[in-house]
Amino acid sequence: MTNAGAPLSGNQKRKMKSAARLYAVQALYQMEQSGQTTDQIVVEFLDHRFGAVYEDIEMQEGDSALFRKLVHDAVNNQALIDQMTDRALVAKWPIARIDPTLRGLFRAAGAELTQGDTPPKVVIVEFVDIARAFFPAGREANFVNAVLDHMAREAKPETF
Repeated sequence: MTNAGAPLSGNQKRKMKSAARLYAVQALYQMEQSGQTTDQIVVEFLDHRFGAVYEDIEMQEGDSALFRKLVHDAVNNQALIDQMTDRALVAKWPIARIDPTLRGLFRAAGAELTQGDTPPKVVIVEFVDIARAFFPAGREANFVNAVLDHMAREAKPETF
């Protein structure tokens, strides 16, 4: 049990950022499916998902600032991010045709690649791990890795 007033360790901060990325993907998916606004979805996740307990399983507390930024940046820059994603996809598979969970993932990752200062290789690893969480038996993680690598090279070519 940790002291609520104690500073967070580097490992705790990393886990909270990872959780915020996962929650952002879920929130973007839910927004697309439900038509909820950005503000509605952010409040819902912060109030009911971060640190919530479901059937004796406690959800990870997330980095709320990163979560807000990813969701807002993904929505506010969606056209730019979707165009970048389309350029990384095969011509016959525009973003509108791919799985809605992957769309949310590409939008959240694209927001972090284009609007954030996290190193692109870290963004890629984090979102490939999220793809593995959603699709543990499939090839989606390899697909996500390839698409995000292309997007990262376009967004921040100086880092490669």
